[in-house]
Amino acid sequence: MISHTEFSLPAYARGFHLITREVLERLDPLPDSGLLHLFIRHTSAGLCINENADPSVRVDFESIFNRLVPENLPFLTHTLEGPDDMPAHIKAALVGSSVSIPIIAGRLHLGTWQGIYLGEFRNRGGKRRLLATIHH
Repeated sequence: MISHTEFSLPAYARGFHLITREVLERLDPLPDSGLLHLFIRHTSAGLCINENADPSVRVDFESIFNRLVPENLPFLTHTLEGPDDMPAHIKAALVGSSVSIPIIAGRLHLGTWQGIYLGEFRNRGGKRRLLATIHH
């Protein structure tokens, strides 16, 4: 059996944000066994799984990504929506638009120090729509 739940996250500041708890709050109780596939319906933000304990990891992620893909690169041609838009698309492509997490004993089977991240790559990205698909 497959079930879908679509929901929105509130607008976040640019950067990396732990959203594991918010995702779980928006879902029905998880089945005993299955798979959660989480997909973000945007091209300028991404999802990934990483360190959930030390907040400095999120700061370092933002710093590295801004060095890898800075704003105002003179050769970019997709600039109509502002200097943060094309870099946001590139960062989202690097991070990806989905994560899949096993469900075991009614819980997400994440590692001890793992959490779900939203990578917000726009200066003012707004609300973000996610689709959670659970395979029972």
